[in-house]
Amino acid sequence: MTNSFPLPFRVPYAVTRPFKKSVVYFSMEIAVDQALKTYSGGLGFLAGSHMKSAYELGQNLIGISVLWKYGYYDQSRKTDNSMDVQFREKMYSFLQNTGIEFTIDVLDRPVRVRAYYLAPEVFQTVPLFFLTTDIDGNDTATRLISYRLYDNDVRLKIAQCMLLGLGGAKLVDALGFAPDVYHLNEAHALPAAFHLFQKLDTVAKVKKKMVFTTHTPEEAGNEKHDIHLLNELGFFGSIPLDKVRKISGIQDSTFNHSLVALRLSRQANGVSKLHGEVARQMWSHYKGICPITHVTNAQNQRYWTDPAIETARLAGDTGAIMARKKELKAPLFRFVADQVGKLFDPNVLTLVWARRFATYKRPDLLTQDAERFARLLNQTKYPVQIIWAGKPYPMDAGAIEVFNRLYYLSHLFPNMAVLTGHELALSKMLKDGADGWLNTPIVTREASGTSGMTAAMNGAINMSTNDGWVCEFAKPGENSFIVPTADPMLSYHDRDDHDRSHLFDLLETQILPCYYDRPGDWQKLVFQSMNDVNAYFGANRMAEEYYERVY
Repeated sequence: MTNSFPLPFRVPYAVTRPFKKSVVYFSMEIAVDQALKTYSGGLGFLAGSHMKSAYELGQNLIGISVLWKYGYYDQSRKTDNSMDVQFREKMYSFLQNTGIEFTIDVLDRPVRVRAYYLAPEVFQTVPLFFLTTDIDGNDTATRLISYRLYDNDVRLKIAQCMLLGLGGAKLVDALGFAPDVYHLNEAHALPAAFHLFQKLDTVAKVKKKMVFTTHTPEEAGNEKHDIHLLNELGFFGSIPLDKVRKISGIQDSTFNHSLVALRLSRQANGVSKLHGEVARQMWSHYKGICPITHVTNAQNQRYWTDPAIETARLAGDTGAIMARKKELKAPLFRFVADQVGKLFDPNVLTLVWARRFATYKRPDLLTQDAERFARLLNQTKYPVQIIWAGKPYPMDAGAIEVFNRLYYLSHLFPNMAVLTGHELALSKMLKDGADGWLNTPIVTREASGTSGMTAAMNGAINMSTNDGWVCEFAKPGENSFIVPTADPMLSYHDRDDHDRSHLFDLLETQILPCYYDRPGDWQKLVFQSMNDVNAYFGANRMAEEYYERVY
């Protein structure tokens, strides 16, 4: 190891008394600013808000992630306007080379790892460290480990988990930080637990330090790999496979990362009240798992909320809120005009669907009834504008096809736009400019979801199925419009029909008439929504609860 970094490392600000316990937070992606493209979607947005609020509260916490050379990917369009996936090298002059380098063994080959540092004052976060294998001394194959977030090559993806978990744990040792708590945000960093076992020698001592946050409400969605492949790659360090089986409780060949994280942690949490219930039920038949509580996800208000609209909320000035809302549409509509050549009207109700493109989130739900959708967009009594944005996983052909289909459909409607480049900056612009925030996941499939929180902070009304965080927020007709939950025994087709029909009914009979015919009622709705979201769904509350309930 070489270094030029001041050691042992301490957070470079005064730690607040309730938050003196030292914590290291591992996350495969962290979104703290548009300039640092080390995230894909909601998991990163959540982690970024957590790191900002932990800083605001003066918590004794550091974050560790990976410095992705190509980020997630750059979303653009080909000559025929179908979605294009581009991988371009990212350069960041604001990251500091710590001088700390060490090796991890992958496939019995030493891989050099370097750590970069993001100081708190740059983006108002806790101290963040980013690991890379893209350094001199590594061959092309090992440099690839830190190139693409969530690489689709199985061996590379496992190596990425080893970089985050094993590399992150070795960085902690090198820093001399000596944390009381190792917090795994999802199970990607699980190799850190095996590194700890090699140091501490008992599962009980590992569990005393480890906590785990799960974001995946379906067992099938949790990462699984062949235990022999993991062993071959060095996932477990130098621990023999028979001992790995005793430690993890895995006796067959299928190694379930989340299950093992639950067995090696003293406390775990889901990310909403509903998800906590789902997670406890989902894992209840497995032996040896830790207690699962919940800490509902939240977003950092200082970063996400427009200052003028927040000032108006605090003053109780609903007229000023609505005036500012109209002003906030201007930059978004200029972006729409520039990217897709459509001129949107600030006086027209503007709906937005924007988040990671995944099939369970059903971005195209409304458009599946082509006749009713066309009737909604073509009627003139209550005009409406709808914007879509979001990145599919770059290898998910089905999700990309949905994105392209929506874009081609938008050619038929001057009041429909599908945008590329959904990252922090565009996300902020969309939330500022939206009147209504569409959220259409299949119920119980969305562990939390957070995009609607920041939309509500900026005066947008949530129009949603009743899933994730929405269950804790929604007062239908008072601060939101909620699709009644379908009978879980319905077929997929009938469930989608139910949700789509009810969402259309809400739009046609309640939302549009309220916005245009009863503007005073709409203003009350917006004001109530803003007050309710700010009362509980700010990330400072979340960061406090992690110390109280989990750490």
